[in-house]
Amino acid sequence: MRSLKLLAAVVLAALVHFVGVRLWPDFARATDVFLVVVALYGLEGSSLSALLVGMLVGLLQDTLTSGPFGLFGFADTIIGYATARLAQRLVIQRPTGVLALVGFASVLQQVIVLGLAFVLLPTPETPSPLWTAIRAASCGLLGMVVYVAGGSWRRSAEARRRGRMSKLRLD
Repeated sequence: MRSLKLLAAVVLAALVHFVGVRLWPDFARATDVFLVVVALYGLEGSSLSALLVGMLVGLLQDTLTSGPFGLFGFADTIIGYATARLAQRLVIQRPTGVLALVGFASVLQQVIVLGLAFVLLPTPETPSPLWTAIRAASCGLLGMVVYVAGGSWRRSAEARRRGRMSKLRLD
């Protein structure tokens, strides 16, 4: 069930990315929906699975975007692992904590990609600090909204399940 949710999240992220880029060409510079998937998956706390999910989602992002192959794969691998380790050490349950974590993960991803680009590419393109701040804010907000919506959906599903179970016991 967990892997189906992850697959659905990755497919939804790819669809949002395609539609967003089609509607607004700067969408990929302003928001990274793949990073949000990796960071929220890392919040579940399993370091190894978050590392693998970060690698796979990052490589998918490299495949779907124009740019050198492997930069986002490497960066998202580190982001997934770091997010899972933070989730193991800190209790992050409030939406504002998720906002801060995903925003920080976005900035860290940009730093890693920029560092790799300077090492590996002959003429690296440096992102504008304004776009980095916009991306961090939009990713943080998107992560917070998804986290709150997922929590609300889980609570309502649990209430429906409990309601069905109590009806079964009364009969």
